[in-house]
Amino acid sequence: MNKKRFTITSALLYANGPIHLGHLSGAYLPADIFSRYQKLKGHDVAFICGSDEHGAAITLQAKKQGISPKEIIDKYHNLNKKSFEEFGIDFSIYDRTSSADHHNTAQEIFKILEKNNSFTKKTSQQLFDREHKQFLADRYIIGECPKCSAKEAYGDQCEKCGSNLNPEELINPKSSLSGNAPILKETTHWYLPMQKHEKWIKKWINEGYLDNKKSHDPKLWKKQVIGQCNSWLESGLKERSMTRDLEWGVKVPIENGEGKVLYVWLDAPIGYISATKKYTAENGLDWRKYWKKNESELIHFMGKDNIVFHCIIFPIILKELGDYNLPKNVPANGFLNLEGRKLSTSKNWAIWLHEYLNDFKNQQDTLRYVLCATAPENKDTDFTWKDFQARNNNELVAVFGNFINRVIVLTNKYWEGTVPERYNLTDYDQKTLDSIEEYPQKIGRCIEKYQLREALNEFMNLARNGNKYLAETEPWKCKKTDEKRTKTIINIAIQISASLAILCEPFLPHTSKKLMGLLNMNKIAWDSVGGILINDGHKVNPNEHLFSKIEDEEITYQLEKLNNQ
Repeated sequence: MNKKRFTITSALLYANGPIHLGHLSGAYLPADIFSRYQKLKGHDVAFICGSDEHGAAITLQAKKQGISPKEIIDKYHNLNKKSFEEFGIDFSIYDRTSSADHHNTAQEIFKILEKNNSFTKKTSQQLFDREHKQFLADRYIIGECPKCSAKEAYGDQCEKCGSNLNPEELINPKSSLSGNAPILKETTHWYLPMQKHEKWIKKWINEGYLDNKKSHDPKLWKKQVIGQCNSWLESGLKERSMTRDLEWGVKVPIENGEGKVLYVWLDAPIGYISATKKYTAENGLDWRKYWKKNESELIHFMGKDNIVFHCIIFPIILKELGDYNLPKNVPANGFLNLEGRKLSTSKNWAIWLHEYLNDFKNQQDTLRYVLCATAPENKDTDFTWKDFQARNNNELVAVFGNFINRVIVLTNKYWEGTVPERYNLTDYDQKTLDSIEEYPQKIGRCIEKYQLREALNEFMNLARNGNKYLAETEPWKCKKTDEKRTKTIINIAIQISASLAILCEPFLPHTSKKLMGLLNMNKIAWDSVGGILINDGHKVNPNEHLFSKIEDEEITYQLEKLNNQ
């Protein structure tokens, strides 16, 4: 097998609030599943993420609360990092864009782009709040969306229709600081002339060619990703300001840059690079191998609202830098709704990860399972507490957990936990063993196509087949009349259990660890699944239930909590 190298990123999480289920479902859980799988395959993976700690929303929040932006980002960076770790998102590094290392990297890249004439410097009239004596960028301005007429669109994006905007496009704009109508005032900024890149970006996205070389296969990209990019391209790419008149952020590092910072959508993606530099420095690796000369496949995981930034703006920046890799794929997900309504942090209509982890002790994998099973891979989907309960009780407990429980209990009951030897195989036995070998390929193919829901279903099919095998061979009956046959059945069931322990690791890492503990086995590579994983005479441990049933009272409590927030 040829060893590959992957640079996997999840969109940097905005450090102005805690993680909710929509974040997990869109950008973090899918990336973690993909990353864990590639590592089990023996590939070199750098899984990069961190806190996005600049931008207008943080400073606005700080002003409203009468505290500094640093107090906000410190609070939420630490909370979110801890929540990710407990949930089992296995980042190579979870960095932050407020660090000196990131500021230095971002400023260095800005200077390279300026030297390469990647920007145009332009003086123009921009919106200004006279009362607060401040230019109004992005979230500092609200008004009517020119695309869908929503009344409270932001200066950078309409949350109702998802359109990316510029403040000047808003109808009847008002300052978020004073509530007053702004005036126009002259200011100078550095712009990225995206229109100059329109031709190659279009060819790269739709045909997969970069500089006349095949870069990727567009057929492997999600239709909604290609569609959203083409929507932008069809309306014509326009220049976009890469700097802002703000105090909070990465300072513009060149002459006449006083009082200006980098646009957060230039600053934040560079965070992937600065975090990689930190990770590789700490581990004696070369960061360039993860970003340059096609030595690594760059994969961006995110929600659909970040598509154009990662498929158009950031690729333009990377190409302007020279020998950087462009994304091999951008498997963006749709949005996860909650109980039939759009998830909203401002209206507190959300389920927060740190609260879930507190309410459901040691049940991280139940949430991982449900979010993967209902992932908005190609369209928006809905999370409900009743579905959460049903999937836990009817699938994890009744199928996967039930099979393992029966195998471990019978092994301990009949042979004091010692794995019995295998005797003559029936055709059904051989067919069952042969089928185990197919599952790593089935599940792997789905993961490599970013079809994680289908991959999870294939995994559960192996557990279902395990239950079917026990039900049809009935070892508890033949134990009385045929000891050798009973031993053969349980030996095969043990091999299925060991395979499940390995194959569930990308989806259910806590369960995988627990099951390996029950089976007293070490971690094994993905491609080792099939055949004999546990030898005769091996000792397994006393049984513990993998999953626990969720009662109606727990769900009633969660629904009341959600509706009373």
